[in-house]
Amino acid sequence: MKFSPFDKRGYPVVSAAAGYAEWAVTYEETVAVGLDGQLLSDIKSVTWKQVHQAADLACGTGRTGAWLWQQGVRAIDGIDLTPEMLAIAERKQIYRRLLVAEVADTGLPSKTYELCTLVLADEHLADLDPVYREAARLLVPQGNFVLLGYQPFFLMNGLPTHFHRENGDAITIRSYVHLFSEHYRAGSNAGLRLFELNECVIDEEWLQTKPKWRAYLHWPVSFVLVWSHAA
Repeated sequence: MKFSPFDKRGYPVVSAAAGYAEWAVTYEETVAVGLDGQLLSDIKSVTWKQVHQAADLACGTGRTGAWLWQQGVRAIDGIDLTPEMLAIAERKQIYRRLLVAEVADTGLPSKTYELCTLVLADEHLADLDPVYREAARLLVPQGNFVLLGYQPFFLMNGLPTHFHRENGDAITIRSYVHLFSEHYRAGSNAGLRLFELNECVIDEEWLQTKPKWRAYLHWPVSFVLVWSHAA
């Protein structure tokens, strides 16, 4: 569903491509590190050392790719809509290749990857079905799809993904609210089986890296779903 009925701030709205192109320069220093790192570390159903090839969908500046590299994954292909984000990812020298493409139409080879990831991007997709189908197409049998997202709870409380321009103006990146039931249907319809669901709740440790978020103490802020290819 659209985010607009929940919007309490009324910031100007831009597309994901335009927004992340503008945000790219300051993205890594402004995005909350607690949104993704701990959730990835807490995953129990993926054996990272057995991942020979990974597809990092919506790879952005390469935060997820860098984390995978630290776990020993050495062949990582990154896909993103925004050349400006990919330029930063390329500097990390951890990707086998980087391509400008839609996450639902990557152009990558079928049945190739033990792992696909989509991190902090699903809220920008109007429809979840295409990206789940694409992940299923890319995975080898028993491969895993890790989808880590911004909590719909935050969006439904009027707090969208946004960034600040140099002049201080806040800009919202167009977002959509997807309930967990919607994820479950999309994944199941794509032939995937849900293995793990974890959520991150803002606590005192989390606030050490983003103290301005204290008003949201005890709020669930992000989640991760781990799927396995059933075929």
